[in-house]
Amino acid sequence: MSKQILVVDDEPDLVDLVCFNLSEAGYRSESAFSGREAVEKLARSRPDLLILDLMLPDVGGTEICRKVRADPKLRTLPVLMLTARSEEVDRVVGFEVGADDYLTKPFSPRELVLRVRALLRRAAGDVDAGSQILEQGPLHLDLERHRCRVAGEEVELTAKEFQLLETLMRAPGRVQTRERLLDTVWGTEVTVTSRTIDTHLKRLREKLGVAGELIETVRGIGYRFVERRS
Repeated sequence: MSKQILVVDDEPDLVDLVCFNLSEAGYRSESAFSGREAVEKLARSRPDLLILDLMLPDVGGTEICRKVRADPKLRTLPVLMLTARSEEVDRVVGFEVGADDYLTKPFSPRELVLRVRALLRRAAGDVDAGSQILEQGPLHLDLERHRCRVAGEEVELTAKEFQLLETLMRAPGRVQTRERLLDTVWGTEVTVTSRTIDTHLKRLREKLGVAGELIETVRGIGYRFVERRS
């Protein structure tokens, strides 16, 4: 069965354009023209992907994204932000609340479809949240035994380095902002700066050697674990 995509935007012409191109690419789509309508439809049934406008007349896209990430049934739902706001701060906010990708208007319908396809492919290969073994390329992370190997060789990691690597590997392809990494690894009650993340990631990459290239810097935002394609 083809994938179901919910398109949320208050511009009917744009929604028609997006839905038409998704249909041409073999996807089924449903539309919502307000934040409240989107929330209601998400509560009724879970789509395979959400295309979400940042600026809506009632409930904003960032608030909807927060609700999605807080809902156990929706938290792994891929979210593509589609918006006219292209400033870096807007992208940071989008990623901070849990968006997986960000596309600014005007956009190429072909690029939209390619990004949708990539997000769906990534979602299909997401790491099981309960898995105790994380692997990618030469990198092997054993969570139960707290051991890391690269190309079969043991790599000694500190507790924080291990936690950072686990956090990144559990969300392959998704941008993790510095703030989110700080909250996840250090907790909200510990006062540390974003520079702490950069320092730890630099050391972690060095220790991982050839596998260090799997951790990609997203300039001005944070980091992303890159899936190595065979």
